[in-house]
Amino acid sequence: MTTAPATMTGVILPGNSTVEFKQFPVPKPGPGQVVVKMKASSICGSDIRAIYRAHLGKGPEGYQPGTIAGHEPCGQIVEVGPDCKEFKVGDRVILYHISGCGCCDDCRTGYMISCHNEARAAYGWQRNGGHAPYLLAEENTCVHLPDNLTYLDGALVACGFGTAWEAITRIKLDGRDRLLITGLGPVGLAAAMLGRALGASEIIGVDTSADRLALGKKLGLIDHEVISNDGALDAIMKITNGKGCEASVDCSGAGPARLLALKGTRQWGRVAFVGEGNDIKFDVSPYLIHPQITIYGSWVTSLGHMSELAERLSRWNIHPEITVTHKFPLEKAAEAYDIADKGQSGKVAIVFE
Repeated sequence: MTTAPATMTGVILPGNSTVEFKQFPVPKPGPGQVVVKMKASSICGSDIRAIYRAHLGKGPEGYQPGTIAGHEPCGQIVEVGPDCKEFKVGDRVILYHISGCGCCDDCRTGYMISCHNEARAAYGWQRNGGHAPYLLAEENTCVHLPDNLTYLDGALVACGFGTAWEAITRIKLDGRDRLLITGLGPVGLAAAMLGRALGASEIIGVDTSADRLALGKKLGLIDHEVISNDGALDAIMKITNGKGCEASVDCSGAGPARLLALKGTRQWGRVAFVGEGNDIKFDVSPYLIHPQITIYGSWVTSLGHMSELAERLSRWNIHPEITVTHKFPLEKAAEAYDIADKGQSGKVAIVFE
């Protein structure tokens, strides 16, 4: 067992686009719990939208002021509590970022994200997260990190890549499909990387940011860059010979981009809405019923699917960390959040020694 200091510095988010640092006791594990030494903890768009700028959620779903931020943690177990059954000191682990009651139907299928029990608590929101040197975790939220994946790879698995994996597997993407992605932020880049791995024949990326489009092209994740403007649909139709794409995923959460994803989908195609927030309005008959398109709402992945994704990434030797454009030590967390908030970069992460 590694001896930890008595206190540690953690990042909290007051909700006014600022970052504060606070001292916390280093946690000790109780029954069924482990202490994880953080190696990487990335920043999610939901952290920016719902916590960093303003505390949007209320009650049990909202950020609890004073909680250590960071719901995309990855590290190494340094201490285990009584009754732990699977994990041991030294294990490299990814954390599923919600701890549910463990008893409801959703938890039993691994979708702790959908647990409605008052015991549900998300790391970085209602219980301390990964923006600190140590994290107290429930053993049943740990997933083994394969040896050929880095800690930074692992930090990106649970939320960003897991969310993308859930969406593209739910729409049953395969090599027969062209894939349209609206919103090439970190989740959009993840969808492109995983879509490529699943054999999508062609990938079209759409974004308002030329920088993000250029990054997707530079990384070899998209075949076509389309700037999000009034001519975007015409550009998509030109690329697809007037047909549209068999599969589309909106990762932006913006109403116009969602509508573009729907309009850019081929007859009998499938669309997944992943990006959070805002709304969408459209004429149902010409854009949904008559072309017989299926729309999926897809939130976060399950524990089982996250474990499957980690195994696939390891087998394919695919590294999510190539989508990280900015890395910062914990003491520069304010700069990290500022960069992420600007919405022009790839993934932003806090890394530890």
